[in-house]
Amino acid sequence: MGLVLAAAVLWGTTGTSQALAPIGATPASVGALRLALGGFLLLVLTLLRGDWKGGRSWPLVPTAGAALFVAAYQLSFFAAVALTGVAVGTMVAIGSSPVIAGILAIVLRKGFPGTRWLVATILAIIGCTLLTGAGGEVRVNLTGILLALCAGASYSLYTLAIKEILPDRHPDTVMAVVFCGGALLLSPLLFTSQLSWLLEPRGLLVALHLGAIATALSYSLFSRGLATIPVATAVTLSLAEPLTASLLGITVLGEKLTLGGISGMVLLFAGLGLLALQPRHVWRN
Repeated sequence: MGLVLAAAVLWGTTGTSQALAPIGATPASVGALRLALGGFLLLVLTLLRGDWKGGRSWPLVPTAGAALFVAAYQLSFFAAVALTGVAVGTMVAIGSSPVIAGILAIVLRKGFPGTRWLVATILAIIGCTLLTGAGGEVRVNLTGILLALCAGASYSLYTLAIKEILPDRHPDTVMAVVFCGGALLLSPLLFTSQLSWLLEPRGLLVALHLGAIATALSYSLFSRGLATIPVATAVTLSLAEPLTASLLGITVLGEKLTLGGISGMVLLFAGLGLLALQPRHVWRN
């Protein structure tokens, strides 16, 4: 559980990193670079440690699906953040994902994630509703909200696909394959986007942070945690991401929240805490 929470906190820095990038850093180029750098670093780490074990076939559909949805998440999430702000964009993207993950768990796995998950999810829905309807100085852009919901769906789907690939494989190897596949899908964007912002020190630092910290390190932690807990639980625990992003958006970027928005954050935190206090022995795959 702690590994997933730590990964979610690191993910919460991505929106702020994009906002701090130099002019010219588009959502498409940022997302493509994040996957390329993160995938490359994970692949190098896997090869250096000898974690790659040959002779075993990879499940084609889950692997291709994971790469596709990882790529889709990058594009939709960074575009949502650009349109509707770090706090709202991240809150809606990750706040909606437990609902989607739970539905997938019921439909595909024919199992109910549990009462605690249900209560935590309800709190997340109410919290997101309060946040996106808060008004005030927070930007609430309809297109941005829809893109954030697409990001939430993509996150749930690639988490489910990765869970199918993990058994009997090293977590870093799985993430290296998935992220390199996603980077390959987005590679045309690296040739069509303006990347001169990388020549600026601030731009280079943003790219390195997104690739090394918010991708390679965070997903290495996430894959290890995901191997021991159900998908629905992992996705709900990831609500630490929007909380981190919202706090950074407010403290670093100067975004404002009304009382309703603050109440939404509190409810999201309550849902996260409820799930985190769940006894480990009741978790099941």
